[in-house]
Amino acid sequence: MQHVFGISSFSPVAVASLDIEAICDTAIQVAKHELAGKGTFKVEARRGNKQFPLDSPAIAREVGSAVLRALPEVRVDVHHPDLVLEVDVRKSQAYVYPRRVPGLGGFPIGMSGRAIALLSGGIDSPVAVWKAMKRGLSLDLVHFHSFPFTSERAQRKVEDLVEILAKWGGPLPLHLISVTEIQSEIRKHCPEGLRTVLLRRMMFRIATKLADELRGGALVTGDSLGQVASQTLSALNAVDAATNLTVIRPLATEDKLDIIDVAKRIGTYETSVQPFDDCCSLFAPRRPKTNPKLEEIDRAEAPLDVENLVAAAVASRECKRIGM
Repeated sequence: MQHVFGISSFSPVAVASLDIEAICDTAIQVAKHELAGKGTFKVEARRGNKQFPLDSPAIAREVGSAVLRALPEVRVDVHHPDLVLEVDVRKSQAYVYPRRVPGLGGFPIGMSGRAIALLSGGIDSPVAVWKAMKRGLSLDLVHFHSFPFTSERAQRKVEDLVEILAKWGGPLPLHLISVTEIQSEIRKHCPEGLRTVLLRRMMFRIATKLADELRGGALVTGDSLGQVASQTLSALNAVDAATNLTVIRPLATEDKLDIIDVAKRIGTYETSVQPFDDCCSLFAPRRPKTNPKLEEIDRAEAPLDVENLVAAAVASRECKRIGM
């Protein structure tokens, strides 16, 4: 249950009939088990069933007194108890429980709609996908490759990451799309310093086409502001101009070490750091331009047959459903 989004907390419970003596007997058994004959406790009671003859404070007093009589070695501490004994009186039964186990929180997947997430093989984008799922987004994942320049092992690495993410959110569709021709055209016709921004604009256009087909309402990326040259404000604005969709960046203000901590906690880190290059890292310019202007981007992009390049990339799509 700690892998299910939308659960705030859960508890192991002992069930009692709607009788105060039965509730007290059950509470004594729970206290014996949890306190092992020593320590402090307090009782918190809730009466969802308003037909029950005792109100919440009276239930707490009765249960607390019964536990003290049965376990004379324990004592009450309402401020810092070793055990909080919770009693929840519902319509047909009462529940006694000794702890709350924290859940993931967030929203159930699908509650916030559908989006397209760009997934590389790095550390950041899997964490962004996880955070987007936590906010209730149902995701289609898109991975861009440039065979034969990227290896089959690099693709397998991405599939392994999706397997891990599926443990948190159920089976996930992975769309594999070739950008080899796009990279070749950008290399031939465009300034080297703008390669990454131009490639990312093409990726956004392709992802937007998929969103139109799959009824996605947003794009999700693993960008972290200022982390690399293509993630400055100017570069992000230039990339965002290539789509009419909302762009969600769950990691925008996160430090790298914080992102790594989450990656380790969710299980993606060890796979992400495997040394297999993706299409962006292989294509990175030696001196990337960090503050590109949109007019400059438009001029650099003018020699490209954008519409046909996007259509060819979309046509190359291979889709896999990965997970449990």
